[in-house]
Amino acid sequence: QVQLVESGGGLVQTGDSLRLSCAASGRTTGMAWFRQAPGKEREFVATISSNGLTTTYADSVKGRFTISRDNAKNTVYLQMNSLKPEDTAVYYCASKYGGTMRSLQHGDVDYWGQGTQVTVSS
Repeated sequence: QVQLVESGGGLVQTGDSLRLSCAASGRTTGMAWFRQAPGKEREFVATISSNGLTTTYADSVKGRFTISRDNAKNTVYLQMNSLKPEDTAVYYCASKYGGTMRSLQHGDVDYWGQGTQVTVSS
């Protein structure tokens, strides 16, 4: 059993930055961030491989968001810059032991965090 605890969400203005953190209690390999806006389906945001060398991003966040991980702390981060109102959502951390980055990106997840709210005002 792996527990994922997100933190770092909040209310910011357009153009501001936030850094989300996700602390994992157990062993993970691939990690990812997803988000769900009100009335919309949960969508992929970013993934990162176990060694941190391979990352993927949704087109909507590419160039603005950066996913990283510190394996010594068993923590994954999402640095979000140039935030826009359309980034408003609950952000979820996800983990997968084994599998592929592609399958993780498509929602093949073992564990989900509880989510953290990010609100970007215009």
